[in-house]
Amino acid sequence: MKKRIIASLIIATAATVRAELSADEIVSKANQASYYAGKDGSAHVVMKLSDGRSRELTILRKNDDNGVDQKFYVYFKGPADVRKMAYLVHKHPGKNDDRWLFLPALNLVKRIAPGDKRTSFVGSDFLYEDVSGRGLDEDTHELVETTDTQYVVKCVPKDPGSVEFGSYKVWIDKDTFIPRKAEYLDKNGKLYRVVESTKIKTIQGIPTVVESIAKNLKSGSSTTNTFDQIKYGIGLKDRIFTERFLRRPPREVTR
Repeated sequence: MKKRIIASLIIATAATVRAELSADEIVSKANQASYYAGKDGSAHVVMKLSDGRSRELTILRKNDDNGVDQKFYVYFKGPADVRKMAYLVHKHPGKNDDRWLFLPALNLVKRIAPGDKRTSFVGSDFLYEDVSGRGLDEDTHELVETTDTQYVVKCVPKDPGSVEFGSYKVWIDKDTFIPRKAEYLDKNGKLYRVVESTKIKTIQGIPTVVESIAKNLKSGSSTTNTFDQIKYGIGLKDRIFTERFLRRPPREVTR
């Protein structure tokens, strides 16, 4: 009987702690789970578009020592029309990120303006912002529902003129804090975009999204990303995440 009482107290305490989390704390934990797992990481990605096109790419990510800033490097391996294209992000939460895109056909490195981060990522239904995440301070957050397994948070942009959406809701797993689904409403309150984490695995002890899908409900198109060869804590060097490696990709993405 005593063991049952103790177990009940532990469960009740855990539930209380979870209930006391604010919307901002929940979103912060979700951001950490989605983009900051491990000191660094890499993944091979196959991107399949509903029109039959596909993309194959490698993503590298490194957290800065301050635990806030990050660097992302994305290298496209195929098909021919995007092969050797590279995308570089220096993420500065609270400020504008620095983003560059190398277009090999033109031998051109293009800076991506802050306002372009909500545009299509290489013709897919994912956006540039989806690759490295949205700044926590760009939206207000409200906990609108709590289920047995998920938190539901409503996010409203602080600068409505800078984005195409009016608001969005995120369903966040209570145990892993992985966002399972995000639904975007346009400025008339109509649902137009859905992003889902459809498969999750534990890799090196870290819950990790291994399949995600973005759907554009207005056009009827969708894009599915499948992640494999995922590794954490691989010791990536800062020099990889510099402009000179856009034209000359490092071996970490070409091997």
